Amino acid sequence: MKILCIGRNYEEHARELKNPLPAEPVVFSKPDSALLRNNAPFYLPGFAQMFHHEVELVVKISRLGKNIEERFAHRYYEEIGLGIDFTARDLQDELRGKGLPWEKCKAFDGSAVISEFTPKMRLSDINNINFKLLVNGELRQAGNSRDMINSVDQIIAHVSKYFTLKIGDLIYTGTPAGVGPVKVGDRLQGFIEEVPFFDFMVK
Repeated sequence: MKILCIGRNYEEHARELKNPLPAEPVVFSKPDSALLRNNAPFYLPGFAQMFHHEVELVVKISRLGKNIEERFAHRYYEEIGLGIDFTARDLQDELRGKGLPWEKCKAFDGSAVISEFTPKMRLSDINNINFKLLVNGELRQAGNSRDMINSVDQIIAHVSKYFTLKIGDLIYTGTPAGVGPVKVGDRLQGFIEEVPFFDFMVK
């Protein structure tokens, strides 16, 4: 399985990082070793100083597909989950400044928190899903899928031009504004429509 991630898919997040709005989806990937499951703790790595949380809706691909038309994209996923794309922000800034790839700051072990999944049929509208992240009980990020620059179906259509999508592949769909650093002892809780999806500690 593979993990595909979409960057700068919420306008306010792009603005908070002082990045231009993308003309098309910004795509990067993580290896399966990046997955952090079952509310396991996130251990701060020693290779950077600042790690930011980025809470995201995640779709799980349920059918093999290539060059999928947007109007058919809804047929290729049945479940929605919640995740965090952890980013070594200071290392990312350094790599960007040198024009180098992002993998070291985005794809490291444990950088892709993933919750359990829920059937999309339990959600009334894939394009109107509320989700949020609490850190130590305080709201840090809140988003709604209607504010995505590229919708889930548009993302699937786009990435399937370049990558064959296989059953079990995960797509992280982008993060809303409010990203920020985590520290040892922080408790991170994620919710979709007030239903808890993950709850873990930073160590």
